[in-house]
Amino acid sequence: MNLPIFAAQFRTMNLAAVGSVAFDAIETPFGKTDKIVGGAGTYIALASSFFVSKQSLISVVGGDFPKEFLDLLAAKGVDTSGVEIKYNEKTFFWSGRYHTDMNSRDTLVTELNVLGEFQPIVPEHARSTDFLMLGNLSPSVQLSVIQQMKVRPKLIAMDTMNFWMDIALAELQETLKHIDVLIINDEEARQLSGVYSLRKAAAIIREMGPKILIIKKGEHGALLFHEANVFYAPALPLEEVFDPTGAGDTFAGGFMGYLAAASQIDFETMKRAIIAGSALASFCVEKFGTQRLLEINHNDLQKRMQEFVALSTFQLEA
Repeated sequence: MNLPIFAAQFRTMNLAAVGSVAFDAIETPFGKTDKIVGGAGTYIALASSFFVSKQSLISVVGGDFPKEFLDLLAAKGVDTSGVEIKYNEKTFFWSGRYHTDMNSRDTLVTELNVLGEFQPIVPEHARSTDFLMLGNLSPSVQLSVIQQMKVRPKLIAMDTMNFWMDIALAELQETLKHIDVLIINDEEARQLSGVYSLRKAAAIIREMGPKILIIKKGEHGALLFHEANVFYAPALPLEEVFDPTGAGDTFAGGFMGYLAAASQIDFETMKRAIIAGSALASFCVEKFGTQRLLEINHNDLQKRMQEFVALSTFQLEA
């Protein structure tokens, strides 16, 4: 099975993403970093750049954010005119420490800074995008982005978390009515649906609005639910996992980038998009921050995607 790479084939601005561009300071059992660039919007944009040659990023940073990184994004086809720069303020900062199992972490510092009052303004040229990815922000902010669209995108995907389920459930439920794809983890799916079975949870959540549900299971892969169809993508066993930060956003960016490049959203294409997102996420965790995503090329990605195919390809005896 050959999984095509679509990068550099599409010149239209058919993908827009909204999410944080931030600083992270990370500590894992394998080491720690000083402030490095992170944020959902950053990982989404870098991942999707492997498939689309032009996209728009909407975010906010402070005057302390390096212009060189915005230039790097621009060189990868990311239009950053929607990234507001508040020169007299500081960029969002998060610091965390991962436990030995790398599945749990403690937040050490959270400084919202410019993100605290972030009201995204979608550039005029991005208001007719075909594909819209809403990174993890408050549901009311995510809805405000949808409301700025001139024409409803073909596909609107959204990430959220249990924090918003705890403090803004009504707003989240309203926003879910306006999207097509929800991307959450298994714990969040169970909390949102109120049931333990992920198959039952998927049916309940899809009645809330999104026709498509993706449940991330970390080192155990991901599930895709659409109508009566279910697809499971395994996780690739890696020799080393240095830093899981940004893996979920990388997955989402790869998924949406692949679909935007293919310009179709049937179930078979979504299955391939899940593999694309999973492959990029598997690279992301191999080094701290965005480092690995900045090192790999399309050949590396193609090979990694084929590794995922090999994991679950077999023949039954006749």
